[in-house]
Amino acid sequence: MPLVSSTPMLQAARAGGYCIGAFNVHTLEMLQAVVEAAVETNSPLIIQSTVGTVKHLGPEYIAAAATVAANSSRIPIALHLDHCTEFDLIVRCIRAGYTSVMIDASHSPFDDNVRQTLRVVEVARPAGVNVEAELGKVGGVEDEIVVAENEALMADPDECAKFVELTGVPTLAPAIGTAHGIYKGEPKIDFDRIGRIAALVDVPLVLHGGSGIPEEQVRRAVSLGMAKMNVATELRIVFSDAIKAVFAKNPEENDPRKYMVPAKQALKEAAIEKMRLCGSFGKADDFR
Repeated sequence: MPLVSSTPMLQAARAGGYCIGAFNVHTLEMLQAVVEAAVETNSPLIIQSTVGTVKHLGPEYIAAAATVAANSSRIPIALHLDHCTEFDLIVRCIRAGYTSVMIDASHSPFDDNVRQTLRVVEVARPAGVNVEAELGKVGGVEDEIVVAENEALMADPDECAKFVELTGVPTLAPAIGTAHGIYKGEPKIDFDRIGRIAALVDVPLVLHGGSGIPEEQVRRAVSLGMAKMNVATELRIVFSDAIKAVFAKNPEENDPRKYMVPAKQALKEAAIEKMRLCGSFGKADDFR
């Protein structure tokens, strides 16, 4: 099937009490790995690219590869631009074929965040493209966006409700204690805050910083309304470690297929585990 908007799949996930894995990819092999994992588990899938990856590869190349993957499979696949602060790049990605975009104006005052988000919603909605926005500040590093631990702010539930009402944004990523990157200790997720936000807004919620969150915490967050979980750093580590292992055994290896194949397999296995944790196995049937 063709690439689809993530809006209906995320709405179904929230209503059904499960979550959809959104995986950041940086190479063709990484894209193939998460698609193969989704096909094998019959899971809906969101392929993500960061702004850095988009600028490195070009949105047209990424969208073309994702379109081939979608047309070659029977599962619903969405293509998402993550954490973008540039309106022009968002428009370029939509024109290239992206079916979901994130406008991250969380570093701006509330009113400016509303203004920037509304501008993107007004462009994306006629194209059937999902829009994700953030309230509060998720800590850690995402490409060039760095939020120090002492600057990370929790999303206010009442502000979340007001924000969704003012912007009509179909997906919301509230800061609830997670962070980008690998956690140094156990993450301090504010589950009470998730519950209060979910009670006030009916749009799907997004769990950023999904690398390394303990299984029981993921399941609890999903049960409270988190319908999308972003995973990036953990996949990069698995992929890179598999490549390093090949060169550790054979430092003179110069055939990319000899190290990309095991890296792809390792990432696929990691993605399958995340899909199991999300509870998305078999849910692709809901969209046929």
